[in-house]
Amino acid sequence: MPPTPPSPTCTASGGRWKTVGREMLLHLIDFLVTSYRRDPVITRLLNNTRIHIMPTMNPDGFEATKVPDCYYTPGRYNKNREDLNRNFPDAFENNNASIQPETQAVMDWIKNETFVLSANLHGGALVASYTFDNGNSVTGSLKGYSRSPDDDVFIHLAKTYSFNHASMYKGTGCDNRQTFPEGITNGYSWYQLEGGMQDYNYIWGQCFEITLELSCCKYPPANQLEKFWRDNKAALIEYIKQVHLGVKGQVTGKNGTPIPNAIVEAKGRAHVCPYRTNQQGEYFLLLLPGTYVINATVPGYKSMLKTVEIPDNTGTFSALKQDFFFSEVSVKPEAPSCPKTPLYQELERASAAVKPTLHILGLMTVMLVIFK
Repeated sequence: MPPTPPSPTCTASGGRWKTVGREMLLHLIDFLVTSYRRDPVITRLLNNTRIHIMPTMNPDGFEATKVPDCYYTPGRYNKNREDLNRNFPDAFENNNASIQPETQAVMDWIKNETFVLSANLHGGALVASYTFDNGNSVTGSLKGYSRSPDDDVFIHLAKTYSFNHASMYKGTGCDNRQTFPEGITNGYSWYQLEGGMQDYNYIWGQCFEITLELSCCKYPPANQLEKFWRDNKAALIEYIKQVHLGVKGQVTGKNGTPIPNAIVEAKGRAHVCPYRTNQQGEYFLLLLPGTYVINATVPGYKSMLKTVEIPDNTGTFSALKQDFFFSEVSVKPEAPSCPKTPLYQELERASAAVKPTLHILGLMTVMLVIFK
């Protein structure tokens, strides 16, 4: 069976206030289709990548605004007056918002596909923002930055877009009060956000997503849209290429049978919801060039470790391939469920519960030394 090409997604999640994002994605679709078999780079990209594009997640919001406004529009909300980018399950605190039909449709989409890389297009600023948007002491939020296990990869992804954009890399804010060095920001460092799609996709979708704020004006005049496309065209293409970073492969068992639900992670980068193989036994891990130990685990069997040297293969449109073969496995593991609960909140509580025990043990050690 030929390997499944990795899948990036591009989504304009909001309504009319994401007008620029919607138009950029429509331009991107047209550019990819018309450039196939004409442009060698685009041809190779399309031959080796499955690209999913959703120009509008909130059609109600897109139709809601009758009078264009740069700074405010009711198009932020769907018909039920819900902000869809605050509507996803949150890994840090209970999100009491009622899951909307649009949100559920996207959650189902993420569950049924093997997405690897994603971009969520917004308006209202000019910056590439990356995970986490929310946080707690486990992710370092007490220091004003919420760090994911793959923080280095997210910084690279954000810079890839910013540095290939016509002006985002300059870091100039939309007013004199706010600037973004190199045109990027950690989401939490910018402002805390509960129930966002970006964190949800990374934690429960095994997909690296960043948020692209593409315009200071949320609803610019139509005659400016062509310039926005020129400003973003190269950045969009270079960003999609990053889906070929890192390592990919297949986990198989006896007789070469694919093993779904096997855990495959890079050592030192454990995810709160472990990354697992899909129904074809395939896995994809975005990693920067370097040396890594990849750990493959099938429940009930001994883990398998392999050291890999990962090059930068984005130019060849193929991540490093590393398969795992478990000769003793002949049955498919049960599909585990990773609960849609505040996993990092539970981790924080567990961490806090351990600390008093450590202090007591430390005190006992001191006392033993003194009494000796």
